[in-house]
Amino acid sequence: MKYKKWTLEEKLEILSFSEEVGIVETCRKYSVSTGTLYSWKKKHDKQGEAGLKVTYDTRSKELKQSEEENRILRKLLANKEIELEISRELLKKKFGTSDPRKI
Repeated sequence: MKYKKWTLEEKLEILSFSEEVGIVETCRKYSVSTGTLYSWKKKHDKQGEAGLKVTYDTRSKELKQSEEENRILRKLLANKEIELEISRELLKKKFGTSDPRKI
């Protein structure tokens, strides 16, 4: 079953409906598990509406894409640095100097 993200208003509506009709009927009508409903009820009792606010990842799509591109570029840079180090080592062996920049 696909995960549904409930809004604050939907959660409050479901909780008020459960007070009137009961937990089992509410769960059937809205297709919510009893565990989820009890969790919402507990959070609402402790923190009020603030406890029911949506807290999932709010980063923008562009930010996520930029972070992924940044990760890829860092990996490419690291690979280039390794290649340069290998080239320096080969030059040391070939010319027998300790500092390849003097060549």
